[in-house]
Amino acid sequence: MNILMVLTSHDQLGNTGKKTGFWLEEFAAPYYVFHDAGLNITLASPKGGQPPLDPVSDAPDAQTKDTERFRADTDAQRLLANTRKLSDISADDFDAVFYPGGHGPLWDLAQDAHSIALIETCWAAGKPVGAVCHAPGVLRLVHQPDGTPLVQGKRVTGFTNSEEEAVGLTKVVPFLVENALKQAGGLFESTDDWGVYSVVDGHLVTGQNPASSAAAAQDILKLLKH
Repeated sequence: MNILMVLTSHDQLGNTGKKTGFWLEEFAAPYYVFHDAGLNITLASPKGGQPPLDPVSDAPDAQTKDTERFRADTDAQRLLANTRKLSDISADDFDAVFYPGGHGPLWDLAQDAHSIALIETCWAAGKPVGAVCHAPGVLRLVHQPDGTPLVQGKRVTGFTNSEEEAVGLTKVVPFLVENALKQAGGLFESTDDWGVYSVVDGHLVTGQNPASSAAAAQDILKLLKH
């Protein structure tokens, strides 16, 4: 089975002068869930090449067994350094697609035409679509074949307003994930801030925060096995 993981190419945290990008744990944990299950993993990003890493996710207190495993995994590092350009990707080549978060996707992937088309094609074909933390924001402009918003009437989760408030970026991000999903008609759910929470509705999987990344990936695996 072939799975595509789509990462951000955006590295500027609004007008703060600080860097952002993808969140290391949200890449590493799902990557190893898929890798250890024997899936063929392809990585892509809007610009291709090495996607920017959010430096906060590289801090000592943000490390997990999966991020430590990644640091010792030269094959995974090489794969990450050479992501394919999203515009060169065909949805037909994959059985599922998964989006790791970090704040970066809110600026690029959320309105990237190739990303939107990719998700719409996968969704229409009945393929699992997954996103975790800030990455469910990439669903806000995605539509079903009948023209209705993809998340309309569906149970979804993502980085909550209260979690964004806790990290002090409510006024920095271009939009709040929770608000965007609700505005698109999603039935937003969450657990306590920083708790593990993954929601499955049909073949859509969304995870709330970094701690939920492995759980969301496991839910994608379950869908693939069925």
